[in-house]
Amino acid sequence: MHYYSTEKTCARQIGVSVDGDGIITEIEFVGGCDGNTHGLQNLILGMTKDEVIKRLNGIDCKGKGTSCPDQLAKILRKIK
Repeated sequence: MHYYSTEKTCARQIGVSVDGDGIITEIEFVGGCDGNTHGLQNLILGMTKDEVIKRLNGIDCKGKGTSCPDQLAKILRKIK
């Protein structure tokens, strides 16, 4: 699993693993709202990174211009 730093969110880092078919196999949020991040983890495990990006991209939290889900989408776009 590789960890990526986040910007403007309660979660300080997001760790994620994607297999060769683009399926998310592991995810971990460091910091953030515990219930929300665990719920997000359970929902996206087994999904393709492209589907997660499509669903989470642009979600805003309290006018910050980003959110933990949005930061995850940005991280997933970096993973080849």
